[in-house]
Amino acid sequence: MNQSLMKPFRQQNRRVISYVPRVEPALPDHALKVDGFRDVWQLRGKYVAFVLMGEHFRRSPTFTVPESAQRWATQIRQDEDVQD
Repeated sequence: MNQSLMKPFRQQNRRVISYVPRVEPALPDHALKVDGFRDVWQLRGKYVAFVLMGEHFRRSPTFTVPESAQRWATQIRQDEDVQD
């Protein structure tokens, strides 16, 4: 088969999108703390993790299960070397 007619696996000019954690000055008033998890809060039926970094909170993307949000928070703490 002619190689020039084959479609490439990935579009070469497409931007790679990665998640950049939002920085929040404080936790939202309508957030509900999820029992049994250190950093997980419930917002509008989804689970979000907040990690205190200095004077601001870093917010995770939304998750459907609280365990995923807590794993994200644990990973951020390890990557940023945040002390308790």
